[in-house]
Amino acid sequence: MHTSSVDSPPRPEHRTTAGLAGVLALCSALLLTLVAARWSPLIDTDGEIAATTHRWAVDESGVTQACRILTDWVWDPWTMRLLCAVVVVWLVVRLAARWTAVWLAAAVALGTLLQQGLKAAVDRPRPVWPDPVDSAHYAAFPSGHAMTATVVCGLLLWLLHRHGVAPGVWRAAVAVAVISVVGVGLTRVWLGVHWPSDVVGGWLLGATVVAVAVWVHRRRQP
Repeated sequence: MHTSSVDSPPRPEHRTTAGLAGVLALCSALLLTLVAARWSPLIDTDGEIAATTHRWAVDESGVTQACRILTDWVWDPWTMRLLCAVVVVWLVVRLAARWTAVWLAAAVALGTLLQQGLKAAVDRPRPVWPDPVDSAHYAAFPSGHAMTATVVCGLLLWLLHRHGVAPGVWRAAVAVAVISVVGVGLTRVWLGVHWPSDVVGGWLLGATVVAVAVWVHRRRQP
């Protein structure tokens, strides 16, 4: 009887996921370096975009109020974590997938710890305006809203894909995830509480966490 070797080469999807994680980590490290070094072209671009969007936010009070509702309630990091907690319970109760439930909770928790650790290490000041339309606390880089939305939406999409769903459900889930991840980043810049590179950093770091987590899950449960 033939049995597979313990030292058998990794599956193609493992190599692809590992490669993607490496590319995302490299891009994240590059942006982190530029932000920490206060690279002038990046700082100038951030400032120009932030100043323009702030003027729009002051002039368009209705849009600004909608952005506040979306960023503080719909796409808030705690809303995303609550959604993750519901899925964790569902995985345990309905599917008896305890390892996957622990994996999901751990990935989101580690993403949060990485985010907070980088905020403390980089300690980037947030934009300051004479006429602010919103406020936020702690350091700016990376955007916690953008990173958390990317991690949670990315992991949940992968789980849907892995378990298989109807095409209509899949398309709807992808649309909601893309709108949420992109939308929350845009609201943070619009409200003047983040520089654009903070949001891009959150997206890149969140995608890196997703790729690494998927690689771990595939290694554990191919």
